[in-house]
Amino acid sequence: MADDVRGAEALLVPARFIPLPSHVSDAARAYLGPFPELQAYPGIDDLDAWRAYVNSSEQAILPLLRHINGRAAVTSEVETRAVGEAGVFLITPRDLPAEDRGVILEFHGGGLITCAGELCELMGTGLAARLNRRVWAVDYRMPPDHPYPAALDDGVTVYRALLQERAPQEIVVSGGSAGGNLAAAVMLRARDEGLPLPAGVILNTPELDLTESGDSFHTNLGIDPGLRSLMPVNLLYAGGHDLSHPYLSPLFGDLADFPPTLLTSGTRDLYLSNTVRMHRALRKAGVPAQLHLLEAGAHTGFPGSPEGDEINREISRFLEAVW
Repeated sequence: MADDVRGAEALLVPARFIPLPSHVSDAARAYLGPFPELQAYPGIDDLDAWRAYVNSSEQAILPLLRHINGRAAVTSEVETRAVGEAGVFLITPRDLPAEDRGVILEFHGGGLITCAGELCELMGTGLAARLNRRVWAVDYRMPPDHPYPAALDDGVTVYRALLQERAPQEIVVSGGSAGGNLAAAVMLRARDEGLPLPAGVILNTPELDLTESGDSFHTNLGIDPGLRSLMPVNLLYAGGHDLSHPYLSPLFGDLADFPPTLLTSGTRDLYLSNTVRMHRALRKAGVPAQLHLLEAGAHTGFPGSPEGDEINREISRFLEAVW
């Protein structure tokens, strides 16, 4: 995202208060403020500082995820498996019918650098409980120690392994935020490598453009609580590769033959442009694509709210349609 957009092709808007909308639920309003204080990014070459940044970020997130999703763990059976260099949490709801063979291959969010290990497992068990579906949650390698293409390599390796156990039509690939980037990038590379593609793809508030060229990176900056430009992280993740390459920014890829896709975002999401541009690009490529936007929705939506439940119902309908 450009730091200096002054000039004839930019608008100067007045400082103003943005009210919290009264027509959304109390649970949704709670997500919209006050904003948390965010850590400063380390210098791009200071890997020790990045390791400390990742650790402190994960320690801040962990209690919240344990509170939100910890109880979901008792409703599922979890098996841990190593697949290549990645870890995978195989999560099966205890009351899932034996004949249900569908698997959601899930790539966790976390800005491409956080939410490994227990955090990945908690996100996966929460997803399995909300949708009552079997989940393979991919614990992929991340910077600062494992920049691109490590995470993408892991994703493709796990997808290949899943194809040994399930037919493509029994698989849906999913990801939110940074996980949406990987879900889409894995699909592009799987197609390029001649692998059969899954029944569908779910992209929740996805980070599909690491160049941050979309309009909402400016219009929703400071309005989306807790999310800002991730450009230093994007550069760390890319490891010197071109940010516009489709395996890094799937928005710019050839989307021919992409699977049917459901996309979600909100009107306050910093990644709103990513989502709506990807939706239009998919439609232009002839891919069946659904777009669901939440009024006042911030990045990651409104989990645990009536609005979040609406999105979960749409995802369940999508799964039923493609499976």
